[in-house]
Amino acid sequence: MPGRDAARSLALPATLALLVCLVPATALAERPNVVVIYADDLGYGDVQCYNPDRGRIPTPHIDRLAAEGMRFTDAHSSSGVCSPSRYTLLTGRYHWRTRLKAGIVGLWERPLIEPERLTIAGLAKQHGYRTAAIGKWHLGWNWPLEPGDRPLLGQVEKGKPRPGPEDVTEAHRAAWQRIFSEPIPGGPTACGFDSYFGTDVPNWPPYCFIENDRTVGIPATLLPAADFQNHRASQQGPALAGWRLEAVLPALRDRAVTFIEEAAQQPAPFLLYLPLTSPHTPLAVNEPWQGKSGLDNACADLVMETDAVVGDVLAAIERTGVAGKTLVVFTSDNGFAPYVGAAELEKRGHFPSGPLRGYKSDVWEGGHRVAFVVRYPGVARPGSVCDALVHQADLTATLADVLGATLPATAGEDSVSLLPLLRGGTAPVRRHAVSCSARGLPSIRDGRWKLILGRGSGGWTKGGDDGPAVQLYDLAADLGERRNLAGAQPERVAAMKAAYEALVTAGRSRPKDPPAE
Repeated sequence: MPGRDAARSLALPATLALLVCLVPATALAERPNVVVIYADDLGYGDVQCYNPDRGRIPTPHIDRLAAEGMRFTDAHSSSGVCSPSRYTLLTGRYHWRTRLKAGIVGLWERPLIEPERLTIAGLAKQHGYRTAAIGKWHLGWNWPLEPGDRPLLGQVEKGKPRPGPEDVTEAHRAAWQRIFSEPIPGGPTACGFDSYFGTDVPNWPPYCFIENDRTVGIPATLLPAADFQNHRASQQGPALAGWRLEAVLPALRDRAVTFIEEAAQQPAPFLLYLPLTSPHTPLAVNEPWQGKSGLDNACADLVMETDAVVGDVLAAIERTGVAGKTLVVFTSDNGFAPYVGAAELEKRGHFPSGPLRGYKSDVWEGGHRVAFVVRYPGVARPGSVCDALVHQADLTATLADVLGATLPATAGEDSVSLLPLLRGGTAPVRRHAVSCSARGLPSIRDGRWKLILGRGSGGWTKGGDDGPAVQLYDLAADLGERRNLAGAQPERVAAMKAAYEALVTAGRSRPKDPPAE
């Protein structure tokens, strides 16, 4: 069967939404469990309930989660690419306030999250939570490398063919034995998580699982050439013998289910951060899902497999009896990757960005406007839709609000609580939000208005590079960002530029809390 407990998950009673709606807020645990499911490269239009007219990929489990909670239609990641968005979701602080002004955390690079930085995991631990991260990290580690180690890590030299298993020498194996026998500091367990299990970056080395701060096994070979075809692995490096890219996503699913089953039996609440490795490359689709989308596209099949994993996690929450006291968030780090067949999918009637312009990496909406669903029994009305401007940075302040905690001035600097919206409020919780392209081109929102401080997409999508020096769009009237109004509204452009500069200079966008009396 496709996915653990998939059939059972599909057959769960349709009355669940009604049941959780009837749970009075006073009956909820004061400290709900929290599960954050973070898809990788899932486009706004890849989720059926976000793109009913031009979406062709079934996503029944994510759709059901939306039917049981609140679906946000104007939610944003911090960037059109991976690492910066992850930093912001975990810390409540815009990524561009760090050293990472553009791009992603590189291979074998040091941690991006500062040692003293409070994360959602650290906040939860302060309130007695058991915390776990299971999945893709991609925020850096303090790898125990010595000078001269990098040439032995399997990277491809410019102008030379990619090395393979036959090129591994005793010098390689000796270096890898030394490196991967050591703890790897600076990862999730240094950022507030009690435990971690994952692959760090599934299409990069080391090709092995990491548990807490150590590799599971010692990599002693390199991946074969076949693993670098058809959008699978992208960087050569140390690998366990027999490493199978297809095994990664099921392993994460099984670990997440086991964690939920065990944590649900404990008196302390839990927080699970589940950054999935899919539908990002490697497009290593397991056999039950190969061809299931009918779109002749491996990424579309992997979207379906990802949705099934979400279903398995939700089934575990329900099976263990904690659904009524568990806050579930589902979202994605950025938009759909155009290089895995976006144009071909559109020809077949599936539009991964839905009505939006652009894709992963872009400052246009398709790069960073993402699916964002929250199921909070007794608080968020099932089947509700919220059109307010929100940002993944807001998870930190929302969790603090749920816990009745006050964030220190040095935490969650760009985070505002979504709890008023989850409770059904209609007043905006934020006026401004900043999201950037892969190359660091920023955009700022002011309500319905969006200003891009440069030309073009700022990413991989071509077009507009010879246009006006800035771009102004009225997203309420022009969600597809086709009519640049910058020339017609210079005063608005000036005001929004000034607002952006003030946010940069202030070092925060969340007001500092007043001093205690």
